[in-house]
Amino acid sequence: MSTLRIASSLITPALSTQRVQEICSLFDLRNLPADFLANPYPVYAYLRQHEPIKHMPDGSYFLTRHEDLVAVYRDAATFSSDKRVEFAPKYNHAPFNQAPFALLGQDAPLYEHHTNSLVFNDAPRHTRVRKLIMGALTRRAIDAMETGLTQLVDGLLDKMEGQQKGDLIEDFASAIPVEVIGNLLNVPHADRGPLRGWSLAILGALEPRLTPAQEELGHRSVQEFLSYLRDLVADRRKHPGNPDQDVLTRLILGDKDMPSNSQNSESLSEIELLQNCIFLLNAGHETTTNLIGNALISLIEHPSQHAQLRSDLMSAQASSQTEQTAHILNVAIDEFLRFEASNQLSNRRAVKATQIGNVNLPEGALVTLCIGAANRDPLQFNDPEKLDLRRAQNKHLSFGFGVHQCAGLSLARLEGRIAIGRFLNRFPNYALSELPTRGGRARFRGFLKAPFQTNSH
Repeated sequence: MSTLRIASSLITPALSTQRVQEICSLFDLRNLPADFLANPYPVYAYLRQHEPIKHMPDGSYFLTRHEDLVAVYRDAATFSSDKRVEFAPKYNHAPFNQAPFALLGQDAPLYEHHTNSLVFNDAPRHTRVRKLIMGALTRRAIDAMETGLTQLVDGLLDKMEGQQKGDLIEDFASAIPVEVIGNLLNVPHADRGPLRGWSLAILGALEPRLTPAQEELGHRSVQEFLSYLRDLVADRRKHPGNPDQDVLTRLILGDKDMPSNSQNSESLSEIELLQNCIFLLNAGHETTTNLIGNALISLIEHPSQHAQLRSDLMSAQASSQTEQTAHILNVAIDEFLRFEASNQLSNRRAVKATQIGNVNLPEGALVTLCIGAANRDPLQFNDPEKLDLRRAQNKHLSFGFGVHQCAGLSLARLEGRIAIGRFLNRFPNYALSELPTRGGRARFRGFLKAPFQTNSH
């Protein structure tokens, strides 16, 4: 039996009907079993059919239908993204709201970070921060990144080709977004080493249940990140970059200092500035790492789709159809995102009594939006449990929806298209050499390690 076959059968283990029902009967995000984390989709399918709006043990509601998630995303006036209420007991408590983690009168590091981040705020703060970030992520700015991104990817591929092996995550998927976001903020290359570790610790602290060690690591990571950023921001104030390309300079200046926006604009406070720099690095890193890693491992799990994609790309490249090649990869990227959503869960709080899917929700109800379940809803997608890299009309929710749709979606698609396309061109016969190690998290679905060989023959 080949390495490929062994890996394929074990990466995402099947769950029996009995086991699915057992997990559903005790379903609690604060206590999830390992076999669910390895393959949550049969559980999501059962809940979607039998309890699409599940009232959870902690009083919250767990939504699994595509139409229900869209309804919540659309109604930002009723369903708030502000997390101050639910994050206060989770993070803002002793010893982390006391010295040495927090100064007198200040909040715990994780609480301060997450409640000031773009993604966990409502208008007008969300609107103001998003406008500044989007000003540096224009189509022209993203197109200008393509040459440098291609060079970065080719350099990583060269190194792995020379060794005839590598790790899909450590040597490739995680290295790309750290460099891209590092470039956007103009973080010196010599300073980028700790970024992935900080990001994993801070985002890992968003899981429904934390060990004391995980919580402490999350708080310390915010502290260390902030300490670094204060020096970086101070230097950037003295030596500003081009605000059309340097996101940090744009955030420092604010729209009021932009040549075309001289009136009725605001700058960010120092806390907003620093915490949204952390958010940008975290958001741009983890989700894109998972997109690339999940995609390359999904192709190993689905060899027929791998063969079809390679055939489609070779046909387009043989006739020098650059636009067609990009289209094939873009369609594939959206399917990878649908099939294995990098971010599986999102959260909202009902600011008034309302109704979703004929279920009454009281004022203050906490709602978990299961993106991973909605992306496989048979009422929205034909044959949703199948990876179909030619899938058309793919209205997945992996980038969110509405006013909180991911600000970096165009950049993520570009990174995915170049990384996956050039990897497949270079290593069409790659194979895992060991069983990959999953991240073991419910919110962010991806891998920590995936050793591979460049050629399975």
